[in-house]
Amino acid sequence: MLQQDVFVPLPTGPVPSSVTSRNDHPVPREGITNSTGPVETNKFYAGFFLGSQSNVTFTHPYSMAWSKGGGMTKSWGLAISHIESNLLAMGPADSRLPGNPASYYINPIGIQSLVLSAAELDTSTVLTTDNPMAFSAHISLQPQAGSSQKITFPLVQGMAFVTGIYTNLTPVIESGVGFLKLVTAGSPRSGIFKYQATLEDGTSWLIYVTPSIGGADPNLNLTSNSAIRGPAGFTGTVQVAKNPAGTLGEKFYDNSSGVYPVEGSVAGSVSATTGTYALTWKKAGKNVDSTPLLMYALPHHVESFDNSTSGRVVNMHLRTSTKGNATAVVGESWVMTEADLPMDMGFAPWTPAKGSVRVLSSTAQQAVLAAAPTELQQDVIAQSDLDSMYFSGKVLSKFATLVYTVSQLGQDPTSAATALANLKTSFARFINNQQKFPLVYDAVWHGVVSSASYGGDSGADFGNTYYNDHHFHYGYFIHAAAIIGALDPSWLTANKDWVNMLVRDAGNAAADDPYFPFSRSFDWFHGHSWAKGLFESSDGKDQESTSEDVMFAYALKMWGKTIGDASMEARGNLMLGVLRRSLRNYFLLESTNENQPGGFVGNKVTGILFENKVDHTTYFGNNLEYVQGIHMLPLLPSSAYVRRTSFVAEEWNAIFAANASDPAANVVGGWKGVIYANLALIDPVSSYNFFAQSNFDYSWIDGGASRTWYLAYAAGMSCHHTLPRYIWLIHCRSRRCIIVSLSLSLSLSLSLSSSLSLSFFAPGSSDFGSN
Repeated sequence: MLQQDVFVPLPTGPVPSSVTSRNDHPVPREGITNSTGPVETNKFYAGFFLGSQSNVTFTHPYSMAWSKGGGMTKSWGLAISHIESNLLAMGPADSRLPGNPASYYINPIGIQSLVLSAAELDTSTVLTTDNPMAFSAHISLQPQAGSSQKITFPLVQGMAFVTGIYTNLTPVIESGVGFLKLVTAGSPRSGIFKYQATLEDGTSWLIYVTPSIGGADPNLNLTSNSAIRGPAGFTGTVQVAKNPAGTLGEKFYDNSSGVYPVEGSVAGSVSATTGTYALTWKKAGKNVDSTPLLMYALPHHVESFDNSTSGRVVNMHLRTSTKGNATAVVGESWVMTEADLPMDMGFAPWTPAKGSVRVLSSTAQQAVLAAAPTELQQDVIAQSDLDSMYFSGKVLSKFATLVYTVSQLGQDPTSAATALANLKTSFARFINNQQKFPLVYDAVWHGVVSSASYGGDSGADFGNTYYNDHHFHYGYFIHAAAIIGALDPSWLTANKDWVNMLVRDAGNAAADDPYFPFSRSFDWFHGHSWAKGLFESSDGKDQESTSEDVMFAYALKMWGKTIGDASMEARGNLMLGVLRRSLRNYFLLESTNENQPGGFVGNKVTGILFENKVDHTTYFGNNLEYVQGIHMLPLLPSSAYVRRTSFVAEEWNAIFAANASDPAANVVGGWKGVIYANLALIDPVSSYNFFAQSNFDYSWIDGGASRTWYLAYAAGMSCHHTLPRYIWLIHCRSRRCIIVSLSLSLSLSLSLSSSLSLSFFAPGSSDFGSN
């Protein structure tokens, strides 16, 4: 069966000429060495090259930061921390929600479990970031700039050891917690020397020292309850790891000591409806060819491991800061499988059970076409003429979906023709870069950004200039372009390169594109995107809107389909599969969730998930409809794929039902429409009736949506059909069948449960519609 590589890159030439280049980005590129090309702006290690350079970086399960003379140790080395659940700080209870869940939780920052340092490091120490890549970066500490003496730390997501590569320095291992004891524990293999350290908090850490020169025992010496000292002029590696599993843990750490990952890569393919992706690490160290790598996997990885990878899982776990327990795995590569990819999903309403519903009943068509004129008459050219790529993109996506709905689902392309022409005119403003804040190609970090913040306001357009939210902003444009190009393929010739530029900026498949980094937003290790760009953050990267993350993957899928790029389409499908799993594990919280603290799960969504904390709020307020709704919009065919009905039902019953915390009927403004459109996932009849009501208030529609689409969406979910003189067969799992002959026309709305399937037949005709 054909295996479609999902990482076939787009052409990597220059950006379109309408986008001019600038070399004066507000955030200077400082302290980054061995890299003159694109830099990953939204990856886990950015705290080492932004601002003070002392913000925490999270590799999971460990976190680390440059001590920079601070903390309990006053060290100038790399501080390593691992936080157990008993140290979590839980926020105040939210009495609005059943069970009074904590409003947030946060891991303490600044606990220096161990610090890998050197006697020569002091106030003159400089830190550089070397070879920043998608899954790794190397951090170097030198006693002073230009010194040949240094410690280099290869930081790789999921690494089991924190490894310091020393060059002609005196190793010092410090602890802000304090050493209770240090025990020499022999040599697991020739040339590697092992120590067991017990901290004052009772935790056990292993230290492995591998000299590169001489091979003599370094004779680490506990000089105080806060410091261990090694020999002067040491060249080699010092590795530390927390051991949660006693003798068993030591066995696996021993077997992999001396080697360490230096970089990672991802490969993936799709065959039929199954996607497979592999994370692979390049390793270095002593006896590298014969020594297996030890890494830690996140819960969503372990769930999706293939049989071979599952066979290398170790019964050893360390808690991560916001993603449950990490599990140790032996080997240089993991293979994950995602089944049931939504290959048949198009622009029409879609459900896992029915697939795409491209044909609506006459009743639903009439409702759609009755609502459409009000919205088709809106001025897309004026509405999209904004100072925000985000809001402009939402407008274009809204009108594209509206035009598609009327033209294809309403089967009335004539009525949609003028709106489609105006949509193209509106889109041309951005193609020609004539919007209020034109895009520029940033030649410092290498990406396409809004020019809004070059005037000094870093928060303009949600920080787009600083690489915040590019997958959100550009995803809406890509989605709109996919619909326009599908309705009018001739439009693609002049506009494809500009849209592909946005794809390359936010979701590049190429690892060697000279203009853009690989996969800026989507993190193939975490299984979702990070929204935060070049902003310092003590809590690491974060993301607020999971649904807009899903929208970006869906937009890639549909743009790839529109332009005939099978690899991009497959990548979008695989990303949707990975997102479905990761969001269920970490963001969309069913009562059975085991990865978020039990006292937090009642919030039903995370709100903002950082690498170090989870806060049930938004950046614009903490109304429940905001916090829950930002994980719903935009409601697209992909929504039903990632938002499981079991989750949606729990959330609705806890928060939006008539007798719940924040009844949907009482919500005002555009969030009301978002919530009722989301209701279509579990109760499409009620959702449809809400949007079909005769006294509908258009203030209930968000600026990125339309009542016309919501009607079609709910109708597609509900099988809202008119059945003239049909015979319909109900087949239940109880094996009982009922056949009913209808002699009169009637309008039937059915909301199907998981235990009931319906088939419709007309005498002398084919199956009714697409259902």
